Amino acid sequence: MVSALTAGDQREVIAFLSERSTYDPSPTAIERIDTHASIIFLAGAFAYKIKRAVELDYLDFSSLQKRRLACERELAVNAATAPQLYLGLVGIVRKLDGALSLGEAGDVVEWAVKMRRFDQEDLLSHRARSGQLDFDLMAPLAVHIAAFHDQANVNRHNDAEKLLSDVITSTVVSFTGASDVIAPSETRSYSQAVLDRLTEDAELLRRRGRQGFVRRCHGDMHLNNIVLLEGQPTLFDAIEFSEDIATVDTLYDLAFLLMDMWHRGLKGHANAVFNRYIEEADEIDNYEGLRALPLFLSVRAAVRAMVTIDALPHLSGGQKTSALEEARGYFASAQELIGPRAQRLISVGGLSGTGKTRLSAALAPIVGGAPGAVHLRSDVERKAMFGLERTVKLGPEGYSPEASDRVYFRLIDKARAVLQAGHSVIIDAVSAAPKHRRMIENLGANTGVRSRAIWLSAPRAELIKRVDGRRGDASDADAAVVEQQLGWQTGPISWDTVDASGAPKDVLAEAVRVLGVGNGEALRQVS
Repeated sequence: MVSALTAGDQREVIAFLSERSTYDPSPTAIERIDTHASIIFLAGAFAYKIKRAVELDYLDFSSLQKRRLACERELAVNAATAPQLYLGLVGIVRKLDGALSLGEAGDVVEWAVKMRRFDQEDLLSHRARSGQLDFDLMAPLAVHIAAFHDQANVNRHNDAEKLLSDVITSTVVSFTGASDVIAPSETRSYSQAVLDRLTEDAELLRRRGRQGFVRRCHGDMHLNNIVLLEGQPTLFDAIEFSEDIATVDTLYDLAFLLMDMWHRGLKGHANAVFNRYIEEADEIDNYEGLRALPLFLSVRAAVRAMVTIDALPHLSGGQKTSALEEARGYFASAQELIGPRAQRLISVGGLSGTGKTRLSAALAPIVGGAPGAVHLRSDVERKAMFGLERTVKLGPEGYSPEASDRVYFRLIDKARAVLQAGHSVIIDAVSAAPKHRRMIENLGANTGVRSRAIWLSAPRAELIKRVDGRRGDASDADAAVVEQQLGWQTGPISWDTVDASGAPKDVLAEAVRVLGVGNGEALRQVS
């Protein structure tokens, strides 16, 4: 609901902040960015952000005091991830002569958050729209998010189920009140589906709260709130107006970003962030939470649709037409993400240098539902087992038969947890020993999940060439290791053999054909 107090009452302040003469030094131009809750003025080296004088179902900026508190809270919550961006609170004041002034003495009529300005092209959303979102940024982005979540304050008292129920209610109310945007029959159908899923996941959500996965998170983690600062992806603009909305399950926080990427067709990017985050937040209990991921993703898409609908009164012309299309698109994603999904167990084996990891990473986005399969890699598990970073070289003790058995036990335990959560998984490991292949085969048989395994092969010279060209990888294999592996007794291999000597896109196409996953469109998005 919008109160009688609207952004129209702020017209004088908006006009003042729109003038070049307001600022010292005077910038060459003023750029304005409008959202449903804020207006940002880009002036020279700085940005000034005011809160709209609105009251919605989920936020209240209807008084000057409430807007000041929200600005102060914005400065505080964003200090955790982007302290270099947020410079302080600035008052827009009325001087004795009645004129407005920025940051001088007088009666404050509005408050603004002062920020260091950045190039809008450095927003990850801008890079995504222009097709320039560097895939190599996904790993540091996931590490950044995992570290933020690790340090976030745990809240074991919030009822995770009720909080999500309240969000769902808000979205349904918004859709119901916007019948010209979302058809009432579609709203009813979605409401039933998402509430049914919430009921199924309710105990899991409460259990994750008791386990410490509910924390004071970002709350609004999509591509438009991530910027490249000094070459590093950086979260900013965290939720400041509601502790309840921002105090959520860490996977629900991550789900906003994953949904945003998936919705934009960046499925490979989404899967890369997802898998690196899961790896960084390495707790077996976290795998159980994957059961709630369809719910989390769907609600995040619904929230995005709701926020876009809430912004419509502040837009006109082409902007409004575009926003209407965007709202309907997000609602369609919400419907799709809550629907049924196929579940698969896929194993990719082969000697070092056959390209197991490259292929597994390419397959993961097109296996199962959003955001794709969990990719479990033996090289990463081996390093984690010894408490090492992925690129630190292991000594011989890390490759003893006993150590290798332990690695496969870790892989099987994690894969089982992922499958029990209803999610798909890809196991990426050499699997040269018959007993290790049997462990993987038994996992598929015992869980009843549709499973398939492929064995990659390539000539000796190609294997050596590939391992010699590796840099900064979790694998320690070199030419000597390849030579050793070529002498192993693998026994009969019943897995489907795929020739891995060709170009990666050709190997992927053949693996997709053999495994029966994905389609032409999926291949186009990840190749």
